[in-house]
Amino acid sequence: MGIRNERLRWQLVSGVLKALHLERLSQRYSHRAVMAGFSFVNGTISIALISFVALMTQEAFIFPSLGATAFILFHVPMAAPASPRNTLCGHLIGALMGYASLYLFGLADAPSAMASGVSPERIGAAAVSLGATGFFMVWCRVPHPPAGATALIVSLGLMPQLQQLPLLMAGVAMLLVQAFTLNRLAGLPYPLWRSVEDADMGRPAPVSLGTDANR
Repeated sequence: MGIRNERLRWQLVSGVLKALHLERLSQRYSHRAVMAGFSFVNGTISIALISFVALMTQEAFIFPSLGATAFILFHVPMAAPASPRNTLCGHLIGALMGYASLYLFGLADAPSAMASGVSPERIGAAAVSLGATGFFMVWCRVPHPPAGATALIVSLGLMPQLQQLPLLMAGVAMLLVQAFTLNRLAGLPYPLWRSVEDADMGRPAPVSLGTDANR
């Protein structure tokens, strides 16, 4: 998987460079330097665009866990956690578990942990939100690691209002649109919804018919 992902990353970078008529960069600099520069530029632009929308609308379209999502979408775009299905469902589960934990521990109207400090109730909310997020992502087969950070962002009171959920998901959707556009521009078969790895997760492993299996 490591070699395959490395090849896909280079295909993504070289495809974008070709589309922008910048192939000479891959000839002048090493692959590592080009990919590192690509990660810098792409991460900067993707988050800057969402932040600009947040600035213009004065709404919370941007939140910390989007940074980790952006890295996954552009660094390992063909992996299961980078698929639109996993990304959207993962963040949705994380946010919902965060809100549920706030109500469970009576923190719906409490100030954030950054403002009031950490209390036993806040510890419980953070722990339950993260544990429940992991449980439901595994149960629903939609693993997306940054969603764990989304659960903590909500349960720690940084985005405590349920009406902020559509804005949170809109930020995720905007990042996915950028990922789809850039990956398809580079010639990668980035999925519309579900990746091949996502589909394979639900299939039973083949049974070995070797000598050990017959004993």
